[in-house]
Amino acid sequence: MAHPTLASTHRRLLITGASGFLGWHLARAAQATWQVEGTYHRHVPPLPGVKLHCIDLTDVIALNEWLTQVAPDAVIHTAALSQPNRCEQEPDLSYAMNVEATRVLAQFCGSHQIPLAFTSTDQVFDGLAAPYDETSPPNPISVYGRHKVEAETIIQALHPAAVICRMPLLYGPPSPTAECFLQGFLRTLEAGQPLHLFTDEFRTPAYVEDAALGLLLALEKTSGLLHLGGPDRISRYDFGLRMAEVFGLDKDLILASKQADVTLPAPRPPDVSSASQKAFELGYRPRGIMAGLTAVKEWSLSSRTQ
Repeated sequence: MAHPTLASTHRRLLITGASGFLGWHLARAAQATWQVEGTYHRHVPPLPGVKLHCIDLTDVIALNEWLTQVAPDAVIHTAALSQPNRCEQEPDLSYAMNVEATRVLAQFCGSHQIPLAFTSTDQVFDGLAAPYDETSPPNPISVYGRHKVEAETIIQALHPAAVICRMPLLYGPPSPTAECFLQGFLRTLEAGQPLHLFTDEFRTPAYVEDAALGLLLALEKTSGLLHLGGPDRISRYDFGLRMAEVFGLDKDLILASKQADVTLPAPRPPDVSSASQKAFELGYRPRGIMAGLTAVKEWSLSSRTQ
């Protein structure tokens, strides 16, 4: 990573969704090189040093006017309705959030020629031809995936210099206003309850702080499509076993199940492992699963002692 010059710290970066799991970690990391402003909708995220704005991104007219007033030097758009099951059940809200809000941001950044990084997803693929790199054709099987593909297409049309970062499954320490799937897994095992995890769903998870640095790198260094997957292809079940090992929890409580046997509101692709060589060549360095889980454990221990 280039060392920030004095001038660079006066550049203003707008992060949408700063109260979200990724957005909060990103806003913290970005302060090393940017003056950071963030949006939130309902929950005010504790972010010392970040100027926060309460904005409803689905109000596109107000959003457009507000962007003109704020006039950022760059934007990273992380805000999304990102739960596939909820998108399936509320497709209109998903469209407003995942497509229309993105259109306004892409139009604004494109017309002002300012850098834009967009967080898309590995869920743009059907899971039948992994691993996927940037040349793989999208074929989404859920509303969430379809809306993200539509947003990608809009960005490519309105702002070709933008970077579209397809994010993997992210895990890490919770933010004060958002958790990831890991916290639920840990609570289940800590309560002595069985945890059913799929042996037939494969991802390339990334530790959230590494993914945040990957986004900042992408914003500075590239355009077009970029995959920010982690280095390990792993099933949910094997991830759970490693989690139990790192946190000293009972592995016998983790029960193997099959995605194929469970009916969920949103169809889930079986294997959306990312090939992220392009990002690795730019300098993206996501740690492996065991190192990432160890970092989560150390974070939780240090936050208890503070």
